[in-house]
Amino acid sequence: MNNQNAGFIILGITLLIGFIIFSFNRALTQMVTVSCSHGSACPMWTTLAWQTNISIGIMVFVALVGVYLIIYGKQKTTYHKNKQISKPALDKDNYQEIIKELNPEEKKIFEAIINEQGTIFQSKLVEETSFTKVKVTRILDRLEGQGLLERKRRGMTNIVILNHSRN
Repeated sequence: MNNQNAGFIILGITLLIGFIIFSFNRALTQMVTVSCSHGSACPMWTTLAWQTNISIGIMVFVALVGVYLIIYGKQKTTYHKNKQISKPALDKDNYQEIIKELNPEEKKIFEAIINEQGTIFQSKLVEETSFTKVKVTRILDRLEGQGLLERKRRGMTNIVILNHSRN
């Protein structure tokens, strides 16, 4: 849910609170008028006014929070881990200049990442390239140092993500 929608929901709740406040206030005013024999000096009038003012203050505060969210609430983009995000098609032709500068081992790793559309688990790279874990880690260190890719920790493994801004 975005922040503006939350603001509208809060304003709706504020209207409900206002309705409840004014309904109870009217009912209590009638009860005090009927039951109080002291007239306007009755302490129930003071209590009723105090409770009404506090309730209206809370209602105004909640309304201001809603208005703030509607006006200033910026939408934050979040992605669910299972949601498919559309990416541009990756192929070796798009990265020919970069691939020319790499040594054969780096090329093998880089091409495996491209073949997986720019995202691959590090453990899968070890399987696909038949390199040792240490060798894959060192090659990825070099490629990451050149700004070609990025690694992010996911549980017990890393996910390797191709840096699209380099292309």
